[in-house]
Amino acid sequence: MGREGEDMNATMNATEQRPETKTVRLVILRQDSADGASYEAEFAIPWRPGMNVIAALMEIQRNPVDAQGQPVNPVVWESNCLEEVCGACTMVINGKPRQACAALIDSLAQPIRVQPIRTFPVVRDLVVDRSNMFDTLKKISAWVPIDGTYDLGTGPRMAEDDRQWAYELSKCMTCGACQEACPNVNDRQAFIGPFAMPQVMRFNMHPTGEMNKEERLEALMDEGGIHECGNSQNCVEVCPKGIPITTAIAAMNRDVNRHALSKWLRG
Repeated sequence: MGREGEDMNATMNATEQRPETKTVRLVILRQDSADGASYEAEFAIPWRPGMNVIAALMEIQRNPVDAQGQPVNPVVWESNCLEEVCGACTMVINGKPRQACAALIDSLAQPIRVQPIRTFPVVRDLVVDRSNMFDTLKKISAWVPIDGTYDLGTGPRMAEDDRQWAYELSKCMTCGACQEACPNVNDRQAFIGPFAMPQVMRFNMHPTGEMNKEERLEALMDEGGIHECGNSQNCVEVCPKGIPITTAIAAMNRDVNRHALSKWLRG
């Protein structure tokens, strides 16, 4: 083979080994301030193997240029653990509330549409204020009251079945996905949302937490309580941790009714 043939083979081999250049296209619903108008911005970034939505947002942050080549302000978002535990990076991705860290680019249809979860006030771009979820946790006393100035000991043991149930319910990371999917969580009514029901069930099952059981049930009977649930069951469909939310809602509905009847009979 002559020199010309060798050069041609070398060029063909280099072409075969060169990775295909791919582009990831994202359409992001942006908002410059809490009271600003929302608008869409499109971005085109280079694809890399194993990318998730957070990696795509980091690429935009490194090079904040839109799909038309115009410089823009970097997109603002929240993330923390990057392993689907903290709940901070919840967004609506292609129409579904989910964790951006667990949303792999290769499994999403393009252009990938990313929006903030609108159940909560938007602070900026994809950052939202989830304070009302944490206020709800205070309202339902979502803790076991064991604080004190001295060691209280190991405490009572839980039955194994109860322990397993409590573990499943404890997986909630207040990500807000169930709140976003619930049609009854909106600005027209005060429903505290489906996420609260497993928390009440969890702490009412605890041998020590049970001492505040009636207080938690009263909270569920208050304005925006369990009676506002429309049983759409969207919550259990989108929960990233597979928490049996509808089972908890049914159990808490039964307990609330029993508590209300008991109060009525006691006069």
